[in-house]
Amino acid sequence: MPRVIDEQAIYAAISAALLAGRLAPGAKLGEQKLADIFGVNRERMRKVLHRLGHERLIEVIPNRGAFVAAPSLVDAREIYDARRIVEGGIVWGFAQSLSPAQVRQLNEHLERERAAEAAQDRAESIRLSGAFHKLLGEMTENPFVIREVQELVSRTAMLVAFFEPEQSSRCGCEEHAGIVEAIARGDAAAAMRAMSTHLSLIETRLKPRAGQPPTIDLEAVFRPALPARPRRRAKAA
Repeated sequence: MPRVIDEQAIYAAISAALLAGRLAPGAKLGEQKLADIFGVNRERMRKVLHRLGHERLIEVIPNRGAFVAAPSLVDAREIYDARRIVEGGIVWGFAQSLSPAQVRQLNEHLERERAAEAAQDRAESIRLSGAFHKLLGEMTENPFVIREVQELVSRTAMLVAFFEPEQSSRCGCEEHAGIVEAIARGDAAAAMRAMSTHLSLIETRLKPRAGQPPTIDLEAVFRPALPARPRRRAKAA
């Protein structure tokens, strides 16, 4: 009997595996194979894969299928240059305009980042790190800025998953705290400097991997995310 879970749970399981670097770059994510593993039909699995593709965690190629993103360090410089320009400007403005309630919201997010770091949950740490930057974008309430930040952060998520050492998550969390502290005290120059430094440090922490990750069986990767099979009732004597 297949174990059926909802689309959000499937999305969470696949994105966690991607952000933890448990899937080889360029590996094919077979639609039917994944549908069988999670106990759903191909249409539902296709929706999940397209959502992951929209967030640039995977590549969905027409007539070929879905593949784990294979980011290149060659592209990192241009992406992080763009992020320094956009996000540096965001925090500069926030030092003059962010409300106490919004500062509290950022600090609450930092607590979640620290909890994920303490639990050594790399995938969640990467997800929350990206969410911190997206939250800053959303606080501008400018749809153009929000889209730009979401696009840039999504492009760098897999760079971090594949090329940043695991122990770096604590560094990123504390760097976020420095950004929030500068905003909270209204120091625009310090906030912009802290953001630029943070993004530059992420870029410098990205290191080529030694060799290619091994090919991993999809069912072995996702089995822990599946709900337990219901126990059969014992037959009456």
